[in-house]
Amino acid sequence: MQQTIKADEGWRIWWQLTRPHTLTAAFAPVFLGTMIALTYGTGPLHIMLFLAMLIASILIQMATNMFNEYYDFKRGLDTEESIGIGGAIVRNGVKPKTVLNLAFLLYGISIFIGIYICMQTSWLLAVVGIVSMLIGYFYTGGPYPIAYTPFGELVSGVVMGMLLILIAFYIQTGTVTAHAILLSIPSMLLVAAIMMSNNIRDLEGDKRSGRKTLAILVGRANAITILMLFFLISYVWIIGLILFGQLTFWAILVLLSVRKPIKAILTFRKYTQPLQVMPAMKETAVTNTVFGLLLGIGILFGYLFS
Repeated sequence: MQQTIKADEGWRIWWQLTRPHTLTAAFAPVFLGTMIALTYGTGPLHIMLFLAMLIASILIQMATNMFNEYYDFKRGLDTEESIGIGGAIVRNGVKPKTVLNLAFLLYGISIFIGIYICMQTSWLLAVVGIVSMLIGYFYTGGPYPIAYTPFGELVSGVVMGMLLILIAFYIQTGTVTAHAILLSIPSMLLVAAIMMSNNIRDLEGDKRSGRKTLAILVGRANAITILMLFFLISYVWIIGLILFGQLTFWAILVLLSVRKPIKAILTFRKYTQPLQVMPAMKETAVTNTVFGLLLGIGILFGYLFS
């Protein structure tokens, strides 16, 4: 039976429902894409477009999390014993319909913001935005949720990593370049890493529920190895771009974040229980954010001081 939400803890429950640790996955790519655009000398940055893109991305991420919350509940995957920050419906008495309606409301607000962005740039972005929102919904919604397949990491990485960077770049420059695509690869991998870490934690529970995630198909040990490769390739990729002259030496700032993924991998290797590996999930999410911010700052410094 659902319990009544106390007034003094209500705001915490609603904030938790947005799954705030995932929202950084929306912020970092938008910032990075904007910093890449700065180096192209197409004029001053459009601050309002940057802010609009940032807000819309965060709202879509919030809505996606709420769809996840709703459909995990509807499919019986969330219980009061579930580990993690999900489960606001089963543990905190939030009505399922309220969660679903709020998710659609956030989508609606993001659509209005998207219209403003399209009016200032190109209506081609409307198609891209609609596709992204559909993917956000069908990630856990619909008859064949993407999150329950081996393609969850790939889809989330492309949409929330690479695509956000390229859209942020496009609205500032009016184009998409090979250079911008190259710089978006690490972000794609690190967003995929967030999804992989989540699936490693939930591996046993997902098995029982009939999911076929990549972590389940390859096994826990191999999934951790793939996660490690996501991290490793991201850092090596940036070093390679520096060596080949695609980035200034300032981009080496990303190495300041390297302790985070190391701690995440060591934790996953050492522990197996969902509650024990929660710190590793947080380290993975922080890696994505800090890496993106440091790379963006490195690109900015390269632009200012080169």
